[in-house]
Amino acid sequence: MKKAELIFVPSPNIGHLASNIEAAKLLLHRDDRLSITVFVFKRSSDSNFTTYSYNLTSTPRLRFFNLPIVESEAYSLNFMELQIPQVRKATADLFSTSASSLAGFVLDFFCSSMMDVATEFGVPSYIYFPANATFLGFLFHLQLLHDQHQIDLAQAKDSDSDLALPTFTKPFPARVIPTVMREKDLVDQLFSHTRRYREAKGILVNSFTELEPHALDFLSQGNNPPVYPVGPILNLGSDTCDVQKEIMDWLDDQPALSVVFLCFGSRGVFNEEQVKEIACALEHSKHRFLWSLRRPPPKERSMTEYPTEYENLEEVLPVGFLDRTAGIGKIIGWAPQTVILSHPAIGGFVSHCGWNSTLESLWYGVPIATWSLYAEQQLNAFELVKELELAVEIKMDYRKDSGLIVKAEVIERGINGVMEHDSKIRKNVKEISEKGKMVLIEGGSSFSALNQFIEDVAQMK
Repeated sequence: MKKAELIFVPSPNIGHLASNIEAAKLLLHRDDRLSITVFVFKRSSDSNFTTYSYNLTSTPRLRFFNLPIVESEAYSLNFMELQIPQVRKATADLFSTSASSLAGFVLDFFCSSMMDVATEFGVPSYIYFPANATFLGFLFHLQLLHDQHQIDLAQAKDSDSDLALPTFTKPFPARVIPTVMREKDLVDQLFSHTRRYREAKGILVNSFTELEPHALDFLSQGNNPPVYPVGPILNLGSDTCDVQKEIMDWLDDQPALSVVFLCFGSRGVFNEEQVKEIACALEHSKHRFLWSLRRPPPKERSMTEYPTEYENLEEVLPVGFLDRTAGIGKIIGWAPQTVILSHPAIGGFVSHCGWNSTLESLWYGVPIATWSLYAEQQLNAFELVKELELAVEIKMDYRKDSGLIVKAEVIERGINGVMEHDSKIRKNVKEISEKGKMVLIEGGSSFSALNQFIEDVAQMK
């Protein structure tokens, strides 16, 4: 009997790729009837992209297939439409001689256009949603409002009003409308994807019932496809960094829960003026700190190039900062984030609130100070701070290209809040961390949801 094979199609983004591969590994570990092929796209500007993907795993029954990429001048949420011919041909070539039977496509949430390829091959499509259930429900709700009542949420983006949204139990401030929902072209593209989600046979969400019960309850209603909350799906062991030993040695010398860690994701950078405000906040707070600080790419290439390392930190930091903080702080470039978050010296995390980073921080029981930058991160920050009480706020409505400078006193207040040892936030985070581990073992909610997904795939086959 042939094995059932799934094709995973992740977006060409390291964060999405890693999350998709971890989801694939989870499926393969659970059921040896499955095999999985991951189609890997690499932009010409991503020099380490393919190497990174192959280093992630050596899991049996998991293979990677490189596809020639069709480049576009600018990044677009519709980028993947250009890749359809490559995916169609690769699928035909792979399964003309395969020992496995194609059971379906699992598509990253920016790859919904690939559903047409799945239809051509007579197999179902599933969506892998690496963001949270609240954002998925947010998209479903707003897409219906737009299509049925011509309501445009972006029109309220600069108002002081609060919005009633069914994915939240508390009023949602219009100023926190996510960056991706504030421009008509981006909204149109997102809603185009959302309409396709409704055609899927199911949606895997990187969250768990105990974390987002209200949003998942909303998603279970109406005519939405089945939603499988199978998270937290995490890549906890693949971070690498040349100076990792140096970082760990430094952390080993710090007291427990004494260090605030600042890291803003693969594209999280600030201009020189903002860097100086962060530095002043850290120095004045007197907390020990580990700060991942990187140089922004040239503005004209900010969407196609990643940040780089500073050759001389003194050029961007306040005069004398490095000398004055030498005993309590350490500045690094690229950060092995999960390894750092797992260290007992880490007491708080200043984060952009990307969902992968959020889940990693919650897994290790580290409370977050939210400083959202782009994409859906403003919504994530609101959920963490107001809805779930798992974080403190630095800025929920900050936007990377807004020109706004967050002052040192605001940053310091957030740092002091996240480093408070006996706070309600810290207790809540510890509780959800314990629940997040329990959901993945036999009998847990995510364990059961993944089993249900596998059975549904088997029935469709």
